[in-house]
Amino acid sequence: MAVSHAWEFAERTRAGAGDGIAAILGLLARPDLISFAGGFPDPRTFPAERVQQLVAELSPSAFQYAPTQGLAVAREAVASRLERRPEDAELMITSGGIEGLELLSKSFLDRGDDVVVEAPTYLGAIQAFRSFEANVHTAFGDVRPKLVYVIPDHRNPSGTSLSLDERQTLVERARRDGFLIVEDVAYRELSFDGTTLPSLWSLAPDVVVQLGTTSKTFFPGVRLGWAVGPAEVIAQLTNAKQNTDQCSGALGQTLYAEYVERGWIDEQLRASRELYAHKCALLLDALQQHMPADAHWTTPSGGFFSWLTLPGRDATAVAERAAEAGVAVVPGALFYPDGSGGDSMRLSFSMVDEAQISPGIDTLASVL
Repeated sequence: MAVSHAWEFAERTRAGAGDGIAAILGLLARPDLISFAGGFPDPRTFPAERVQQLVAELSPSAFQYAPTQGLAVAREAVASRLERRPEDAELMITSGGIEGLELLSKSFLDRGDDVVVEAPTYLGAIQAFRSFEANVHTAFGDVRPKLVYVIPDHRNPSGTSLSLDERQTLVERARRDGFLIVEDVAYRELSFDGTTLPSLWSLAPDVVVQLGTTSKTFFPGVRLGWAVGPAEVIAQLTNAKQNTDQCSGALGQTLYAEYVERGWIDEQLRASRELYAHKCALLLDALQQHMPADAHWTTPSGGFFSWLTLPGRDATAVAERAAEAGVAVVPGALFYPDGSGGDSMRLSFSMVDEAQISPGIDTLASVL
């Protein structure tokens, strides 16, 4: 007979950390839904054949443990694609972008420390900061934060980007007020026309840590990313990584390094940008055709997302009815630390089949 226990989990884990993302992933597992829910890359962008070729050519060292800061070949591959070349001590390899958030939180945040984020912002960042018992705000006000988290390019969830003036103003404030900017560039290389504004790290490498990931541009199965920033910060993150996963997988690092070295990553990015631009155009056309007159949405220039606002409506209730009708979307309140955004939702066009985009938006509009 099973015994029931009242396990006393740590207080910082009791607020449902991870529940929001788990719910989104659960919707993706339902084959009966047209899903605009998860921000997943389209599997057609995955380099399966080329990776099979690379694996057959690898030496045994690719299957061994790696240095905590990352393999030299992987750090070189990342460094070669940044706007300016970092010193060796300024760059480390991480297990995806989310580990970078974990390492920064572990290294900087004590209970009650303040973090400022955008509104709306990436749900995983809110969860990472709260798991270390930080206070998460969406405005400076009288707050003097330790960290300010931003996604400058093609934001998750809104699809919008920071202007050059906004970037310059933010780094100037960081230097004046003494906080560290955490720049998430997960979607930076997925601008539909291939153009980018200067990254925050390139504008102010003394007050910015840039977190990147290959999950959207290479493939997510390798769980590979990077952190680049002031050498003393990267040293602290490297120490913190010793007590998480110790090192990122050497196999993924070696595959990515070879993929960059052979120029294949740029070929894949060109195809990905074209595919996502096409899907985004189909989504925007469908919204224009089917949504009620008072609805409005963002027009992305890259990335995976558009942000739909439905004034006067409860987006969570709409999402529940839409799921019953066969369409999955993510209510906007998940992307605000204070539960705002109740009349908004995130629409991801990256993974949904092109032929389902218009019917899916039509069904979503019908439940309004």
